[in-house]
Amino acid sequence: MIEIPLFPLHTVLCPGVALPLHIFEERYRRMIGRCIDREESFGVVLIRHGREVGSSALRIADVGTTALIREAGRYPDGRMDIVTVGGTRFRIEGVEEHHDGYLVGWVTHLDERLGDERRANAYADRVRQRFLRYLEMLQPALEDDGGQPEIEVEIEVETEGGETDVEGSSSGLVVSRGEEMVRATPGTNEDRRELLMAAARRLKAPGDPTALSYVVTGLVQVELPSRQLLLEAPDTVSRLRRLDGILAREIQLLGRGLKPLLVDSKVGALRRN
Repeated sequence: MIEIPLFPLHTVLCPGVALPLHIFEERYRRMIGRCIDREESFGVVLIRHGREVGSSALRIADVGTTALIREAGRYPDGRMDIVTVGGTRFRIEGVEEHHDGYLVGWVTHLDERLGDERRANAYADRVRQRFLRYLEMLQPALEDDGGQPEIEVEIEVETEGGETDVEGSSSGLVVSRGEEMVRATPGTNEDRRELLMAAARRLKAPGDPTALSYVVTGLVQVELPSRQLLLEAPDTVSRLRRLDGILAREIQLLGRGLKPLLVDSKVGALRRN
């Protein structure tokens, strides 16, 4: 077991998925500051009930994901903006409160089990095709409501000039070349749609069913308990099988003109800790 600081949130972080956070509470400023100074990660866990770390009513999920800090900026008053990327899953074995007010967890990292390789590859192919169809149907529905998906996903694409790491979202792209981070924000809904679809089509994930399963888990618009169940799946085959069913259902509902389930608006506020 290892000890890591925990950041309970009303969101589920998956490996490979980018999560921007605005840090303003003093306890979390200290926690993140220590992580930056020591070049260490922290753990993101879903809040099942409650909001405050010090509340006895707080209940958190047993499984979370380490958050690797990729970018950090500090305001003069001490507030911080950071961009994190999901690392590895862990199971919480015990929790205690740090003297600065945040939670510290004793955790065990979880192995990534593929399951039957043939089934994993077959499900990966089907989920990728369903996912592309889902995105094609989802984006117009979101534009009609003036909404956007809340999730950013770190992916890898290949360009004519070689490999470039890209983080893609409905609101823009973050392109990383070495230590340089270049942000591009599209101006129209059509721009957002094209960026999202281009990123999805160029995923390397079809060659890595586990990576694909987490990317799709991070993007598909489902309620938080369902996303948490996907994160906790015992192996990649189980996660892809569930995603296959979810995507089939969502495609059918979108085809009937039903609006997608959007992420709760309070998530944005809670990302501000």
